[in-house]
Amino acid sequence: MITVTQLARRCGLSRTALLYYESIGLMAPPQRSGGNYRSYTEADVQRLMQIRAYRDAGLKVDDIRQLLNVRSDRPATGAAAVLRRRLLELDAEIASRRRHQQAILKMLELKALGRRKMISKEKWVSIMKGCGFTAEQMDRWHAEFERAAPEEHQEFLELLHIPAAEIKTIREQSRKSA
Repeated sequence: MITVTQLARRCGLSRTALLYYESIGLMAPPQRSGGNYRSYTEADVQRLMQIRAYRDAGLKVDDIRQLLNVRSDRPATGAAAVLRRRLLELDAEIASRRRHQQAILKMLELKALGRRKMISKEKWVSIMKGCGFTAEQMDRWHAEFERAAPEEHQEFLELLHIPAAEIKTIREQSRKSA
């Protein structure tokens, strides 16, 4: 029998993650020892490794639950459909990131970030929208910029001639989102 800590380490997860998977029903409640300690089997190891593989592939908890509940007498079409859907989601995310790259490259080509040539907030937003950014994606962009390079984020916002009070608001919202 394996303890909770041993199982978590063996599968490369934290003890907390394992207990979370139990709490949401991805892992069955384990057997208990005489001292009421959790005790796991090799079958539990295999199930947790399967959950980990699905999480590593970026699947959502509901998708994992669906895959784990597929009966063994059914063909793997349910799993294949979930995996195909995730692949399409990844393709869309990659396309979105490519648009982000193109927007940044376009701004660099325009020397938008240079000190001599300034760009307005309105022109910046127009470029971002032209590259397919939604308001939510622009907010995430700001949040990531704030997280990764807060001083440069401040400088960038100043280059757009945004009033100080608005910069403060943008940065506070970005920190909350990060």
